[in-house]
Amino acid sequence: MIFDTHGHYDDPAFNVDRDVLLGSFVDNEIELVMNVGASIESSKTTIALTEKYPFIYGAVGVHPCETMELNEEQFQWLATQCKKDKILAIGEIGLDYYWEDVPRDIQQKWFSRQLELARAEQLPVIIHSRDAANDTYNMMKSAKAEQIGGVVHCYSYTKEMARQFLEMDFYFGIGGVITFTNAKKLKEAVEFIPLDKIVLETDSPYLAPMPNRGKRNSALNIPFIAKEIASIKGITYDEVMEITFQNGKRLYRMK
Repeated sequence: MIFDTHGHYDDPAFNVDRDVLLGSFVDNEIELVMNVGASIESSKTTIALTEKYPFIYGAVGVHPCETMELNEEQFQWLATQCKKDKILAIGEIGLDYYWEDVPRDIQQKWFSRQLELARAEQLPVIIHSRDAANDTYNMMKSAKAEQIGGVVHCYSYTKEMARQFLEMDFYFGIGGVITFTNAKKLKEAVEFIPLDKIVLETDSPYLAPMPNRGKRNSALNIPFIAKEIASIKGITYDEVMEITFQNGKRLYRMK
């Protein structure tokens, strides 16, 4: 059983063979996919995927690097989409200080607003945080995010920072980067994080694991991620797959 808890299968990288690829998932034991919005447009295409494929669920939200597009009308549209049965989270939201295209105050404004939306709609959040650990954590604490719940997507910080997110009872999205030889800091964090707080993700079409690094990513690569986590934790591959699958269902409050 495989649950890709964070992918972008609406991305143009899949335009040439999306139906064929997604149609192959059942035969490869991929049972659930969370497709994650990162803009108003990709939130719309995410909704369309959830309506077409029974095993795809969705999150709607605006990535920090896309928040310049947001206004009150679009924010209200997001709020209405949260009512849809297969929309199970608000995301991908947060802070990204690596890119400097969007002023930090704009990112922070809409991060705060989307956290408020998640609280109002009683949905978990999918957190994007790059080069912004302290501000992300402080804003989450200010919003009492431990009462909202969610996942730190594509976790990339230290085990010390992981301890702080664990205190908020958040999950950690672990993807292809864990297989990279230079991912020492992440491997240490994964060794520290309890397995019952880890979910597997791809961030497809990005961040394919070894041995497919640099190629288009998909849930077909999740076994490489699970095997690396099993090695780090000193447990079996099957344990990783079973426990993380159930973690994903709890994260998104699926029956």
